[in-house]
Amino acid sequence: MDIINFILHIDQHLLDFIHQYGRWIYAILFMIIFVETGLVVMPFLPGDSLLLAAGALAASTGVMEPITLIAVLSVAAILGDTVNYHIGKYIGPRVFEMDSKFVKKEHLLKTHDFFQRHGGKTIIFARFLPFIRTFAPFIAGAGDMNYRHFLFFNIVGALLWISSLVTLGYLFGNIPIIKDNFSHVIIGIIILSILPAIFEFIHNKIKSKQ
Repeated sequence: MDIINFILHIDQHLLDFIHQYGRWIYAILFMIIFVETGLVVMPFLPGDSLLLAAGALAASTGVMEPITLIAVLSVAAILGDTVNYHIGKYIGPRVFEMDSKFVKKEHLLKTHDFFQRHGGKTIIFARFLPFIRTFAPFIAGAGDMNYRHFLFFNIVGALLWISSLVTLGYLFGNIPIIKDNFSHVIIGIIILSILPAIFEFIHNKIKSKQ
């Protein structure tokens, strides 16, 4: 299945999953969120769009309960970041020597710089930034961030990310104009999500020329 098609039409794909697997959809969503946040080589999996679509389908199909959905996916996000942290901690100093098809050294270094400037709150902010949310816990572990400190921000960030987007999907995802143009909504969310990184890039370029 083409990943771009899956992301842009994720509402339809999730609906197909619901028809095929019923309440096993919880397990499917759990695994997607866990893998996206837990494996540094999987930053391209859907995150924000998945949560919005899941919330909307919870409202329209009745197969999923919104509170249960938020609880299950919050656990997946917390466990994912925890695993990613420990992978980064295990790999240690070698992390910044990586440069492969899936893990780009440039992306890791940019995330590390962002992490150094903004500290623990990066773990919270990163939840709302595609790609960055996958790299941040990995780098936190590689940088030997205090685990209790990391865990606090991990839990807070997961709860904010999951609950806010699932709730938005649940409340507004089935409004006709949004439901009929869900692909455009997803594109808009992606653009909004990467704007901070674009502004940061422009800011650094201007600063480097001064």
